[in-house]
Amino acid sequence: MYERYVKRALDFAIALAFLALFWWLYIILAVLVRVKLGSPVFFTQERPGKNEKIFKLYKFRTMTDERDEHGDLLPDEVRLTRFGKALRSTSLDELPELFNILKGDMSLIGPRPLLTAYLPLYSEEQRHRHDVRPGMTGLAQVNGRNALSWEDKFKFDVEYARNCTFAMDVKVFIATFKILLCRTGISSETSATMEEFAGMSSDKATLS
Repeated sequence: MYERYVKRALDFAIALAFLALFWWLYIILAVLVRVKLGSPVFFTQERPGKNEKIFKLYKFRTMTDERDEHGDLLPDEVRLTRFGKALRSTSLDELPELFNILKGDMSLIGPRPLLTAYLPLYSEEQRHRHDVRPGMTGLAQVNGRNALSWEDKFKFDVEYARNCTFAMDVKVFIATFKILLCRTGISSETSATMEEFAGMSSDKATLS
């Protein structure tokens, strides 16, 4: 009942209120991204949402489009500028996701939406992370963020999907501000952003 009706109404109201109050911040950030990183201002990518329904995720761009002599994109750590790092560390790059919330693709709180390429790699247990709408922040983010292993991240995601309550959402919401102030867990130990998930049989085990 809560996840289907009350949570959705709260998400919509909070997202709409934030956009009404801070529309000017979006303009400032858009201009800065355009000046420092060029066009396009927004990064868009298809991600799986609730019940694995694919939607288009919106974020502010944080990387350049630098490529090697073969036309392939350079590694993330090369394309991620100081300005881009600042956007990521403060999570300002994720503000456009409020439009995803208004559309009903996402929630304020929930498992982070990952790459569509990961869908075939999940175990049956891990697939339950898609039983709820993905969120801008979630239980995994306030318990380690990108410093977690994939296995631990998915455990938190499934725990949230199975025990989604108003009390839990309030707890995660408050904890998120602490994480943002401390700027902890922004990157994994071996990547500027995140390691790719290659299935739990892989040695790669650092979170998005």
